[in-house]
Formats: sequence, C-alpha cells, structure tokens
Amino acid sequence: MRGDRPQTEPAGAASFHRMWRDLLPVGRHPASGGYRRYAWTPADVECRAWFREQAEARGLAYEVDRNGNQWAWLGDPADGDAVVTGSHLDSVPDGGAFDGPLGVVSAFAALDEVRRRGARFGKPFGIVNFGDEEGARFGLACVGSRLAAGRLTPEQAHRLTDADGVTLPRAMEAAGIDPDALGPDPERLSRIGAFVELHVEQGRALDLTGDRVGIAGAIWPHGRWRFDFRGEANHAGTTRLADRRDPMPSYAETVLAARRQAELAGAVATFAKVAVEPNGVNAIPSLVRGWLDSRAPEQDTLDTVVGAILDAARAHADKHGVDLDVVRESFTPVVEFDHALRDELARILGKDAGLKVPVLGTGAGHDAGILSGSVPTAMLFVRNPTGVSHSPDEYAAEDDCVAGVLALADVLEGLARR
Repeated sequence: MRGDRPQTEPAGAASFHRMWRDLLPVGRHPASGGYRRYAWTPADVECRAWFREQAEARGLAYEVDRNGNQWAWLGDPADGDAVVTGSHLDSVPDGGAFDGPLGVVSAFAALDEVRRRGARFGKPFGIVNFGDEEGARFGLACVGSRLAAGRLTPEQAHRLTDADGVTLPRAMEAAGIDPDALGPDPERLSRIGAFVELHVEQGRALDLTGDRVGIAGAIWPHGRWRFDFRGEANHAGTTRLADRRDPMPSYAETVLAARRQAELAGAVATFAKVAVEPNGVNAIPSLVRGWLDSRAPEQDTLDTVVGAILDAARAHADKHGVDLDVVRESFTPVVEFDHALRDELARILGKDAGLKVPVLGTGAGHDAGILSGSVPTAMLFVRNPTGVSHSPDEYAAEDDCVAGVLALADVLEGLARR
C-alpha cells in the first residue's frame, strides 16, 4: 500500500472493523455457522435496516428504488456522472460472511477513509445494496439488478416463487416494497458514470500470486438449467428392477456425465440442488428434479459442455424409460468489464497507491456484470487464501480486508476527481 500512509490505523480500517462486528451475527445459523440471509426474510430485513442506519449515520440521503435496491447518496445523483460502489447483503444457504457484505461494508468504510484524508468528491457519490443477488430463495440470481437493467421483466419477476409457494411479489410486499412498481430503471442508471464493486475473490488466484487486491477482467458466461426426470412411483420393496421407471438412475448418470464433460473442456458444471417426489425412503420416485449450474471461459466451450450434458441426459432417460424436460432458467453471456474504467483503476492503484494489481477472470456472476450493459463497471477482488466460497469456511484475513478498503478509497477518490 502507499508508503506515505500513517502507521496508526486508518479511519477506514477502524470503521470497517466496527461495522463488520455489528453485521456478523445477523442471519447466522447456530448449527452450521453459515448464513441464511435469504431475500425478503427477517434476516434480510435486518440487514437492510443496518444499511439504512449506516447511511443516515454518515449524513447520506437514503432511498429505496422501485425494485427494492437500497441507495445512499452524497450529493445529488440528478447531476449525473455519479461514482457508485456497493454489492449485496443476502446469502446462499449456509453461505460465508464475505460474499456480498464485504463489498457493502467496505463501501461505507472507504467513504470514511476518503473523508479522513480531507478529499472532496467532485461528483455525486453513491453506495448501493442490490436485492436478492444470490437467488437462494426464488431461484434466479441478481433479481434487483436484473430488474433495474431491464434484463428481467416485471411479468417474469411476478412468476418467481420460493419452495413454499410464496411469490416474489407477496414476499416483497410483506417487507414493505410495492411489487406493482417493479421494472426497468434507466433514468437512475443513466446518472451513474462508474460503478465499482468490491468482492472477496471466489478462487485462489490472488493467494497464488501473493497479491492482496486484484481487478476483474471478465466474468465467464454462465447459466442455470432445470432437468425434470419423470418416471413412475412404485413400491421400493416389491417392484422388480426390470419393471421400474425410476428417474433416479438417469439423474445420477447425468450428474456424472456433467463432471466428465466439464473436465474434458476445462469448464465447470455442478448439480447441487435436487428435489425428489414423493421423497420417501421406501418409494421409487416419480420425479427427480435437478438444477445444473455451468460456466466456462468462452461461450463456445459452454455451449459444447451443456450440449453434451443434454445429450447424455436424454440417452440415460431413454435407457431407463423415463421422460425428460429441460428448461434454461437463467443465462448470462460473457461480461468484459469496461476496459477504460478497468485501466483507470489499474492506473490509480499502480501510480497513486504503489500497488501491483493483477487482472483476473472469474467464473462467478455479480451485479456488476448485470449492470455492465448499461453502466461502465469494474470490480476489485480481495484475496481469499483458501479459495472457498458459498460456505461457512469462506475467509479473508483482516489485513487483506483493510487493504481492500484502502484500495477502494483510492479508486473512489481518483474517480471522483477524473
């Protein structure tokens, strides 16, 4: 980091530690140690209340947009060319503490650091918490940013339901959000000149290079597909193997085929969520529903992998006499972050802060990727020594988190003067 920084703890570091400690217990499951901050649940509402408290404590103008995303503003965003940072506060089931919240906490801490330095923003400055980024409850990632960017229609959003049959509109309404107002928000996005999202790295690239902070180059293309294998329910103890239309073997063989195809192509493919009906120990299933998540460095590679998995699933379904339906539930093409903004981040951190900052690709999706078609976007990554994410074992060292705060402060200060 900067050679001229004082040896005493920076203001951004002190406020980071304080906010991190306050937010850490919210939504944490006592048995697993992981987080269950699902969208529009009490834990999520508590996180949103925390965001508002942080905004108002700093004298920022607080607002919630038509899609439930939270904003905190310094200056008037209507002036345009605003510099915005932030991330999300929701989690995957039993997720880690850092994915999402690190970016939001660091945003407020970076603002504290910029103010401590006596720097002034020459442009409007904003912090955002995007709603339902993980998609853990309703099955679709980045709902808040997708709606804002017009990449999810209100009609599609209204059809989303959770495992208990609760619709997204009903859940949002219970949390005080008007679901009839959902929809694209081009006027708001047009006011943003640059959006920078800080995130814990979901991988070990920085740990391998020994760098604390990195810059995102691109997000791999990725999608989610639902596979419905339909057979015939029957008694597990009295039905001959030859007489069964059991969908479970077809599903299991498809899972193994997905692993093989991903290995061959240098991609990733994961079946991690499954629903079984009737889900009895002594009953042959009538339905096995599994969700595929697949990602690859290039679109052609992803198409090849998913196509091969589909072919394998159909072949295994035919072999076992079961029916197969496949639905693509979401898809995001490759995201190349704004090159000019990325290069500006590298210049600021290299020249002004004395950092060597590598540029990384990532297979993880983010709100910054969704917004990239509407707003110049960039990302900073903070080192993750284990590479573990979406798990209670997700981790980043305190010193690395502070390095991320200070790097973000450098970037925000530099962009505000640009």
